[in-house]
Amino acid sequence: MDWSDDAIVLGLRHYGEHSAILDALTREHGRHLGLIRGATSKRLKGALEPGNLLTAQWRGRLDEHLGTYSVELARSRAAQFFADGLKLNVLASACAITAATLPEREVHTRAFEALSHLLATLSDEPAHAGVADYVRFEAVLLEDLGFGLDLESCAATGARDDLTHVSPKSGRAVSAGAAMPYRDKLFALPAFLLDHTASPSLKDLADGLTLTGFFLSRSVLEPGGIAVPAARTRLVERLAAERPAS
Repeated sequence: MDWSDDAIVLGLRHYGEHSAILDALTREHGRHLGLIRGATSKRLKGALEPGNLLTAQWRGRLDEHLGTYSVELARSRAAQFFADGLKLNVLASACAITAATLPEREVHTRAFEALSHLLATLSDEPAHAGVADYVRFEAVLLEDLGFGLDLESCAATGARDDLTHVSPKSGRAVSAGAAMPYRDKLFALPAFLLDHTASPSLKDLADGLTLTGFFLSRSVLEPGGIAVPAARTRLVERLAAERPAS
């Protein structure tokens, strides 16, 4: 078996003295692992940072084998964010949550495109806008995995306006009026998930992370016995540290 594809580095696990196992999300072959020989070499070390885009060739005697990767760096992304801690947290969390939630060797082209877009635009926008895009990315992951949120209309009334909350049971939006008696049992729905032009506050970003995090945990991570990635927890904690004490 032999194929070439675009690949985003999700993570790397050292294997032996000079090799490593690359965990990458590819455009046409899904999340795919493979052995990289010489991963500690000067040529490859910088290329294998999480978030980087590679041109990758995978070879294996049989499709189900681990196989080996040969790669070339197509676009360096990780190095752009070393001076911005919050953006670096977004990048690390995006790669970690993708690796944790997507099954290996299952094609998820939409998730690839969404992750690629997030990482490509992260360098061109303020860090808080990057967090908002990250929350939208997690919403795409949920949808691509079959657990998408329904934010089109109110679950109780069918109204399409003034949607302010989300039901933890159904994942459907709830309007302000219908939500009033149950506000303490519902998730807040930040406006930036409905309107990409909305400017989110720190509270909105925290609410967004809480919302998508709940459904990813309940629907994907917990059934698979997978812990919430530490990188995502660090992103939530860093954002919380920026909020003024109430």
